[in-house]
Formats: sequence, structure tokens, C-alpha cells
Amino acid sequence: MSAIEAVDRLRKQLEASVLGQPLLVNRLLIALLVDGHLLVEGAPGLAKTRAIKALADRIEADFQRVQFTPDLLPADLTGTEVYRPADGSFVFQKGPLFNNLILADEVNRAPAKVQSALLEAMAEQQISVGHNTYALPAPFMVMATQNPIEQEGTYPLPEAQLDRFLMQVLIDYPTANHEAGILRLVRAEALAASSGETVDNVDQNSDESIFAMDDLFRARREVLEVFMAEDIEDYIVRLVVASRQPARHDVELDRWLQYGASPRGTLCLDACSRAHAWLDGRDYVSPGDVQAVIYDVLRHRLLLSFEAEADGIGADDVIDRLLRMIAVP
Repeated sequence: MSAIEAVDRLRKQLEASVLGQPLLVNRLLIALLVDGHLLVEGAPGLAKTRAIKALADRIEADFQRVQFTPDLLPADLTGTEVYRPADGSFVFQKGPLFNNLILADEVNRAPAKVQSALLEAMAEQQISVGHNTYALPAPFMVMATQNPIEQEGTYPLPEAQLDRFLMQVLIDYPTANHEAGILRLVRAEALAASSGETVDNVDQNSDESIFAMDDLFRARREVLEVFMAEDIEDYIVRLVVASRQPARHDVELDRWLQYGASPRGTLCLDACSRAHAWLDGRDYVSPGDVQAVIYDVLRHRLLLSFEAEADGIGADDVIDRLLRMIAVP
């Protein structure tokens, strides 16, 4: 089985389990393919936890969910050294970050020290405790969530940490048809669980149903080999540079933008465009691939001015204007 066939089978399995959220499924796969992290924002109950847990169940990976709270400590994520009275030595007890897939639930509810511990893990794929540094397993992916409804008692993520996320994904409520399907699916799962069975289109105990790490690493190589013409590269660069130098293009845009996207935004836009094209079954990147992922890649990397907030302008409105101003190759 080819890498694209294995990923397509994984996608179908996820879409059968996570109804009404095809965008979230697609972005999870893109993040997995390009070795990035996701920041997902949506109201409670929109299958954020279910999505990454379903992904973990279907690949050769360990999963850990961490509920972020104001009293969380960095050691609760990284682990700590434990004293052994028997021989008078210290042994490092690994924390939940030493897993392949991490759900950082309501990440903005933890204080800055905890967020900094997560930042090192995301950026360097390692943990530093005392004088020792420990490598994290590969693959390593963090999906952090934020609740946009209630902001009381939260600690907004600093720009440096936001920039470490590959994409910020905004998800909404499912349609009525999907919600009816969710009712039937959850009811069937509860019935199957009571009888010790599983509800899925594959047998989860079968080796053939698990997405192997060899397939993942083959898929990552193929994504890197997707052809990108110089015109598309130039298009990506011009879009990002325009966010930093808006006065050269539009007076109104200059009034809205305080800071533009970093070079990491360029790299992430390149990687996500390649992965989007590959998932679409193509070996080349088109302008449509760039436009399909640019909102999720740039919206958390743009710092808007007070004037923009006063006018009710959001990051997506700014990206709309950038796409209209920059000529498509």
C-alpha cells in the first residue's frame, strides 16, 4: 500500500468517527504530515478531544490529555526527579509530554511558567529538567485548545508561543444533518461498549487498521518532494512580506496592522501548501493550495492595531485584503 493510500484510509476512518468537522480532520493530517502543532479554537463539545483521540487510536502512537488549570506546575508536564530512599539517589519520573500526541486542553488557563515549559517541548522536541535534557519521542505533536466563549481567569498566550503553532484552526457547530448522525453514532458506540464491541468501519484490533509509522515517514518525504514552482514561492513570500510592509500596498491595511507574520509564517505556509496539495492527490502546488491554508497559518501571526479592533476588523479580514491586493501567479 502506498503512503497516500494509507493516509487516505486514515482520513476516512477519522471522518467516520468525527462527524461534521472535516476541516479539523484535514488540519490534523496536515500537522501530522509536516511535523507541526495545532491551536484549535471552538465552543465546548465540538469534538476537539474526540478528534485527536481518534487519531491516536488509529496510528502507532501514545496519547496523553492534559487539562490546563491555574494551579498547574511545569513539573506536571515535564516530570520531575524523585528521591529514592533505598539507595539515596534521584530518578527522573517522566511527565505526560513524553508521549507522541498531546492534547493541551484549554491551554490559556495555565500561567506563563507552564506555557513556557510547553513552548520548549513544541519548539525543540526536548525537555530540560535541572542539568539534564531529555529528547521527546518522534513523532511529537501538540494540539492545544482554547474556549472563545469564556475568557475570565485565562492567561493569553504570548506572541512567541503562538508563532510556534503551525496553524490556528477555528471550528464551528456541525450542520443539522451531521448532528443527527452524531446522535446515532454516539448511541451506537454506547450500545457497543455495553456489549464489549467496537463501532468502526475497521477492526481496531487488526494490525491492518493501524497507520504505521513507516507510512507516516514515507508520507512526510513525499510531501517534501511535492513540486513548487518559483512563481508560487514568490507568491507566498509576497503575501507574507505584504503583512510586514502594508503601507506599500494599502493605507487602510497599514492602519490595521501593527506587526506582520514572521519568517516562520513563510515556512509554515510553504509546508502546509505542499501537504494540502499532496492530500488532494497532486504532486505540485497551485495558488489554490496556498489560499486554502493561508487563513489558518497566518491568523495567529498577525498583530492587529487598536484601530482595527475598534473597527471590528479581524485577522481573517486582513488576510482577505492581502489576497485581493497580491496578484495571483
